[in-house]
Amino acid sequence: MPAPHRRLRSWRRPPFVVVEGARARVALVTGASRGIGRAIALALSADGVDVACAYGSNAAAAGEVVEQVQSRGARAVALEADLHDIGQASALVTRTLEALGNLDIVVNNAGLTRDGLVLRMSDADWNDVMTVDLSAAFAICRAALRPMVRQRSGRIVNITSVSGISGNPGQANYAAAKAGLIGLTKSIAKEVAGRGITVNAVAPGFIDTDMTTGLGGPVVDRLRSLIPAGRLGTAEEVSAAVAFLASPAASYITGCVLQVDGGLAA
Repeated sequence: MPAPHRRLRSWRRPPFVVVEGARARVALVTGASRGIGRAIALALSADGVDVACAYGSNAAAAGEVVEQVQSRGARAVALEADLHDIGQASALVTRTLEALGNLDIVVNNAGLTRDGLVLRMSDADWNDVMTVDLSAAFAICRAALRPMVRQRSGRIVNITSVSGISGNPGQANYAAAKAGLIGLTKSIAKEVAGRGITVNAVAPGFIDTDMTTGLGGPVVDRLRSLIPAGRLGTAEEVSAAVAFLASPAASYITGCVLQVDGGLAA
């Protein structure tokens, strides 16, 4: 008979302890200048992780995130990249290695939306979203796996969406890209599990960010009414899920999609 299981305790993030001679882990976070990406960079730095904060255009905001990370005692650098250019996406890995010395965690968070009904959606709107939200993430994963395979360890966390699980009217391009990201996550997870590398996805629902606020009060009220929990989520709740999956505590979790959506896609 199998041995009886001990009762599992709820996971709590352990405090970061500096071990003499041990090197800090290094993370690359895309879309780190605001919203969920900013929260992820700060959550990882609270665990003693050095962070390469990749951003698209807002250098001032990225610089503020770097300062906040450094105030927590971790190293940080801001890296500008246009993720419409797959070459620039891949180069983020090399630039992180040059700036911080190694790479242990990748969080593909950057994304954009070009919403519209399929009958009115242009090729440009489709291609822009697929390139930034899916192809760039693939290019970064491919580049990051080379050093991770050599060191036989690593964490990749891809930020997808509940739209990629259940679809959403007016977001065929975004939902397709995020669904593709789930397939990418599961496929890579099976390829590299034997090398000590985990690959997971986090699927946020409606999160209280600048983007959501810009939709206007009535729209936000309607979205809130769809959520079983009765409220929008916070960027910090998403970043906590990412920090867990990037931690040593999640070493036996790979290929999963963790929904942070208040029950929206239940």
